[in-house]
Amino acid sequence: MLKNQGQLETPAGNERKGKKCDGNVDSCGPGYHTPLDAMKAPREQIVYLPCIYRNTGIDRPDYVANVDVDPKSLTYSKVIHRLEVPNMKDELHHTGWNACSSCFGDPSKRRNRLICPGLVSSRIYVIDTGTNPRAPSIHKTVEPTEVYWKTGLANPHTTHCLGSGEIMISTIGDPSGNAKGGFILLDGETFEVKGNWESPGDETEFGYDFWYQPRHNVMISTEWGHPKLWAYGFDPQHYADGKYGQSLHVWDWTTHRRIQDIDLGPEGAIPLEIRFLHSPDEPQGYVGCALSSNVFRFYKTPRGDWATEKVIDVPSKKVEGWALPEMPGLITDILISMDDRFLYFSNWLHGDVRQYDITDRRNPKMVGQLFLGGSICKGGPVQLFLGGSICKGGPVEVTHDVELDQQPAPMVLNGQVKCSAPQMLQLSLDGKRLYVTTSLFSAWDKQFYPDMIK
Repeated sequence: MLKNQGQLETPAGNERKGKKCDGNVDSCGPGYHTPLDAMKAPREQIVYLPCIYRNTGIDRPDYVANVDVDPKSLTYSKVIHRLEVPNMKDELHHTGWNACSSCFGDPSKRRNRLICPGLVSSRIYVIDTGTNPRAPSIHKTVEPTEVYWKTGLANPHTTHCLGSGEIMISTIGDPSGNAKGGFILLDGETFEVKGNWESPGDETEFGYDFWYQPRHNVMISTEWGHPKLWAYGFDPQHYADGKYGQSLHVWDWTTHRRIQDIDLGPEGAIPLEIRFLHSPDEPQGYVGCALSSNVFRFYKTPRGDWATEKVIDVPSKKVEGWALPEMPGLITDILISMDDRFLYFSNWLHGDVRQYDITDRRNPKMVGQLFLGGSICKGGPVQLFLGGSICKGGPVEVTHDVELDQQPAPMVLNGQVKCSAPQMLQLSLDGKRLYVTTSLFSAWDKQFYPDMIK
């Protein structure tokens, strides 16, 4: 999954701790002093991309690919290095840095390690990108037993660095495959598991993503579902049975206590990726809800608690030739430009990436849309494995669509129709280039886009 790759890590709070900068930028820590400073950074030259073999039928370990994205390079748009991990079926997923703009004020910190958790194995790889950025190596492996025994958590997902220099990783389950939301703390120097970030007894039923804003003493986390269910594909009945989440959780950043739960209801089914606005003074942001295909704005109220409102609704499309009579967009990733002007998100089933102007925070306006495959394109082959049965293969016919007059054309690359769809997004710091990848999770890829697995 394309996430926080290369030098594209963005500020997460921008709180300075430790040694102070003396005004000389070269003596400061990693990242950027402000989000607007980040937009003036040099153009990215390489990106790091986890690549997955699990559920492909090929028994090889996952690997991290280096992709050259420098248009002046002779190897532009080529994979220039592959770092294969030593274990099988880890399901590398989201990645994050050991140090980012939260450590900007500490010149002793360097952004030289990429943290790559295995979503299924619960193994965590620490990759050395500092010694040779174009050919990284494995610096350390944190084994699942250390995660299990020290935290009681499993299935690590989102990685953020902290201003303290520590590394924090959200989790989705326990060692038995049941849902459990908590947070692993890694030592920023040794990368040993220090324990849990959350206070005892404050773990959540479900877990997934998180984002924090220290100036407002807050962190907010989201929910997916039970690993032992989603690990084998998606069944809508499991959501109806309460096996997937629909809530946000508000945390006191200082005490690590969970202070508020916000039930979004069915319109907020499966809230995945969450983003605060980049300005550290802003007490608001957005969360994309996958199954309901809505975007909610969350914000701090005058009372000091937190509230939400739905601001974007992606209508489901009535279809034939699919598993269900209606197909949701399935919002799987969202991001915000560094200047807090634009919101982007991907509809993994419909196949489009959307750009919204969010200068009016409560009334986003769509200003861009691009189809990159998906399940509703003309003549696009679709098979859906659901509840042990295979629905009829072949093209999906859209019978009613309140947004489009006709089904979009399929994505063709090098003369071939690509049966996949946009999923993870990463915007360049200057906001001029959007990087997009296709894999959601290997079991779901196999279920919804079997040709992509090939």
